[in-house]
Amino acid sequence: MGVHAAQRLDGFSYVGEHEYSLTLCTWARRRWFVEAACVDRVRTALLQFSSSERFDITAYCFMPDHVHALVTGTSATSDLQQFARRWKQDTGFAHSKIAKARLWQGGFYDHVLRADEDRQEVIRYLLNNPIRAKLVSDLRDYPFWGSGVCTREQLIEELFDRRARRGG
Repeated sequence: MGVHAAQRLDGFSYVGEHEYSLTLCTWARRRWFVEAACVDRVRTALLQFSSSERFDITAYCFMPDHVHALVTGTSATSDLQQFARRWKQDTGFAHSKIAKARLWQGGFYDHVLRADEDRQEVIRYLLNNPIRAKLVSDLRDYPFWGSGVCTREQLIEELFDRRARRGG
């Protein structure tokens, strides 16, 4: 699999208080995110860069060969492309020093959430990835997901338990 960048929306600046669903893939889809130490390094940097670049990480899920995240710009100057570039560059450099191998595929995939989209459905879809991939049967058993703005328990309560009580 070669280097490629996902097509960005024409005329959209990717700067400001927007919400995005992101997918970032590992180089050659190598399964780096099965190792807790690797996930911890990349997750820590994700949360650090999100703070310095003015983004909230509503939810993230590390799959063996890619990462999903729902991120929200919290400032008029929040720049998605700069945030993603800095995070990937920092973690890629650190990874290459440790593993002597490349971490990231070029570019990333994004979806700009529209005002009429059900944000909870997007989060639910993102967090159900380990179940759909048959890595676990219950999200609580999967170690590599979370949020930068709430606890895992709060996410489960908000997205899954509350829906069950409502009959959804």
